Amino acid sequence: MRILFACGGTGGHINPALAVARLVKEKRPNAEILFVGVRGGMEEKLVPAAGFEIKTVSSCAFSRKKSIASFFENLLIPKKIIASEREAKKIIKEFSPDAVMGTGGYACYPVLSAASRMGIPTLIHEANAFPGLACRVLAKRLTKLLLNFEVSKERLSPKVSCKVVGMPVRDDILMYDREVARRELGITDKPLLVSFWGSLGAREMNKHIAEVMRLEKENEGEFYHIHATGKFGYGWMPDFIAEKGIDFTSDKYIKLREYIDDMPRVLAAADVVMCRGGAGTLSEILARGVPAIIVPSPNVTDNHQYKNAIELEKIGGAVVFEEKDVTPRLLYDTVRELLSDKKRREKMSGNLVENAVLDGTERIYEEIIKLIKK
Repeated sequence: MRILFACGGTGGHINPALAVARLVKEKRPNAEILFVGVRGGMEEKLVPAAGFEIKTVSSCAFSRKKSIASFFENLLIPKKIIASEREAKKIIKEFSPDAVMGTGGYACYPVLSAASRMGIPTLIHEANAFPGLACRVLAKRLTKLLLNFEVSKERLSPKVSCKVVGMPVRDDILMYDREVARRELGITDKPLLVSFWGSLGAREMNKHIAEVMRLEKENEGEFYHIHATGKFGYGWMPDFIAEKGIDFTSDKYIKLREYIDDMPRVLAAADVVMCRGGAGTLSEILARGVPAIIVPSPNVTDNHQYKNAIELEKIGGAVVFEEKDVTPRLLYDTVRELLSDKKRREKMSGNLVENAVLDGTERIYEEIIKLIKK
């Protein structure tokens, strides 16, 4: 059995594919797996680190910047698509997969397009509530479309073969013991706020968090706070919060990190999470049942993070603010309201867990096997 995965660009696209690939190898040790990503993408590091081979195609990304340079760059998109699809076709011929699955990112379109033209069974997993461009364009050509959100069906043609399977969630997210996590993190009798804006961070939102920390310092001891700055924030944010009287290296309640590389432990210990609206993050929040304050990124295609976040707000598991409306005081006051109301948090947590799909990885695996047998 040979399965090819196309993904990349962000952890939200790569990690679901890796989760499914691991399950395939667990259940079918002799299965051959190959990943295809875009040259220069983070998938070139994450996939080999997970023990899988990866090959790359050239990017056919559409620039959303409003500039003359971007306008002329986008005129070359058709030519780039043809080139990357030609590269994908060569990889597919050499690997000869029994099925090809995409989980998002710029490699998805050329790989799935080439595979569908070659008559190979194809699937795509759409993580967002609003289906992405590749999904919408390729939907009728794919063998099967797998969805994370039920509401996504409303935005697709009824002629498209689709099924709601949820999102792959790591086992350690589900299994980490809360008391063990809190003890390991040094969290004692106070609640814990965890905040992060993605692997790259967001400068303006990090500035808001710095001001939130200043307000926390005025009422020191109310709660613990772990914040991840992201790649571009860690260089300047320590000095920025130091100007506000916070030394995170010695402060008992406020901790600053570049990344949260132990997310299963941190989520298990958290009482409230403040984050963006990426599908992968929200699925882990759902599975763990952590009440959330979500500020979706406004700089994403089709404003899909907001549409993801609203689905959690609808079920009573999250509070959603648009970035344009956010102030440090609003964030701080909302955090305090939630942390001081245990019954509300318990209700929010129950709403999340009740709506979580905990076997998404298994469901996707079964769909791949059905497709290959068929």
